[in-house]
Amino acid sequence: MLYDILAILVGFSLLIWSADLFVNGASAVARNLGISPLLIGLVIVGFGTSAPEMLVAVFASVDGSPGLAIGNALGSNITNIALVLGVTALIVPLHVHSGIIKREMPILTGIMLIVLLMFLDQSLSRIDGIILLLGLFVVMGWLSKQAMKETADPMSQEFADELPAAMSTAKASLLLTSGLLVLLGSSKLLVWGASNIAIELGVSDLIIGLTIVAIGTSLPELAATIMSAYKKEHDIALGNIIGSNIFNMLGVMAFPALIAPGALPQGVLERDLPWTIGLTLLLFIFAYGFKSAGYLSRFKGGIFLICFIAYETVLYLSATAA
Repeated sequence: MLYDILAILVGFSLLIWSADLFVNGASAVARNLGISPLLIGLVIVGFGTSAPEMLVAVFASVDGSPGLAIGNALGSNITNIALVLGVTALIVPLHVHSGIIKREMPILTGIMLIVLLMFLDQSLSRIDGIILLLGLFVVMGWLSKQAMKETADPMSQEFADELPAAMSTAKASLLLTSGLLVLLGSSKLLVWGASNIAIELGVSDLIIGLTIVAIGTSLPELAATIMSAYKKEHDIALGNIIGSNIFNMLGVMAFPALIAPGALPQGVLERDLPWTIGLTLLLFIFAYGFKSAGYLSRFKGGIFLICFIAYETVLYLSATAA
């Protein structure tokens, strides 16, 4: 098991490092092509920060562990809202002014309800995967349209301030390619270690995906969200989480459906999906700002963190009772 733990630790470290390389390279290439900072932030950075989860889902599904991929998608969304936003709001309460974010929140809620309808038959089919993947392209198209139309959105300047320093297209392309190659290798290493840990501990790959893998792949979001909040880039802080959750549900969840369709692992429909939907609805209620700008206070952050601890406790009890 020592080698498996080492594989997970090395896999996570390389995954986080290579994802940063990939995003920086892609962002620099896009800027050199004259693409607006808002479009880069919403689409390219949004896609790039979800690349680790997507690649983990691909390799897990190919290796016959679709439960790990499903658990990673649902667990990452739970972790992003309950842990990442919970901790961030406790440190720096978030004020939300972006009109795009206020439109993304109901979209994310709607996506969760669509996933619920798909899961009611207790299975994931290739048709489900195609619908999810088409949904991803539709959302990316919508985000691109919003970015080109709403250049005065508060997030536009925040993204402009966060873009990496100017670099040549050749150097940016090298970062992009290197980041992608290391992402591929580290994702494979992580899935290998996590699958072996599940076998050694006698727990399902779903539980490993919901806990170790989900929390690990959400660590970059935790660091980025806290730093954005400290810099008073509150719209980016919340927007990154909402965007990541949308990409997880549509992009990450599509791969186990397309590559390894079949019955859902036990507990997904009865336990994990209700928690994901419940936290998404709670985020909508807490952060939308129905009559004014959205606001995530320390009190609301505390509620999110309590929810995260409660969910992890439920998972522990489920694993030990099995």
